[in-house]
Order: sequence, then structure tokens, then C-alpha cells
Amino acid sequence: MLTIDIPGWKTLALEHLVLDFNGTLALDGRLLPGVRERLDGLAPTLEIHVLTADTFGSVQEQMRNTACKVFVIPASEQARAKAAYLKNLGPSGCVAVGNGRNDALMLQAAALGIALLQEEGAAPGTMAVADVVSRSVCDALDLLAHPLRLSATLRG
Repeated sequence: MLTIDIPGWKTLALEHLVLDFNGTLALDGRLLPGVRERLDGLAPTLEIHVLTADTFGSVQEQMRNTACKVFVIPASEQARAKAAYLKNLGPSGCVAVGNGRNDALMLQAAALGIALLQEEGAAPGTMAVADVVSRSVCDALDLLAHPLRLSATLRG
């Protein structure tokens, strides 16, 4: 568990890290540099879940030998599938990370939602419901590895 006290906002008691794959952890189906190491560093603290429709058919290969649970969702109703997955985990214990329109409900429901503006861009609605916007997934994962950075961003 990762507990982060954010003065003037709330105390986060995070158990799960829920991430989109394509556009978040990967570009064109290939894991971005530095992601594997950061996920491995967070795995002792957070249970990591990767949700994807697996557009490129590469998630199993790319996530092999990581401490992550991979869940392939149906190609239709992706936003609802991601939100339902998070709801089953218990939203108050989740941090969610994504960039696409299909990630907005998941980020909005999570105790902490982080939107990314990377190579694929980001859906404006997803950015609007996020608690934090990061320029890369590595930056977002580093916020969790160094929670005082997150506290400095969100304090009231």
C-alpha cells in the first residue's frame, strides 16, 4: 500500500495501479523505454493492472516478466469495461493512468487519476477529469515513486 497525505485535499491509501497499455505504457504496441524498470520498482507497493483491447496484439509479449496483471478487454465498450474493472477493485484504493477517451471514466472514478500527454496525444475530456496531467508515463510513475512530488502538485 502507498499512503500519501496531500495537505488541503485528502489522504490517499492506494493499493492498485491501473494503467492503459497503448498510448500509455506503449507506443504502437511496444513498451516505452524506462517503463519496465519503474513498474518493477512500484510492484512491491502497489498491485499493478494493465487494461487493454490489445490493438497491436503485443501486450502479452511486451508485459512478459513484469509484476503486472494483464486484462484484455473487448474492443467495444472499452470505457465501460475499464471503469467496471476499477470499480471491482474498489476505486478509493486505485490510481489510474491513461490518455485516451476510453480512459476518462476510469480516471474519474479512481481516487487519483493521472492523464498523460505523450506521442499519441490525449483526449481533452480525459485531461479534464484527471487530478494530474503528466507529460510522460515515466513522469507519472515517478510521482508515485516519489510521493512528495505528487503532494506538492495537489496540495491545497
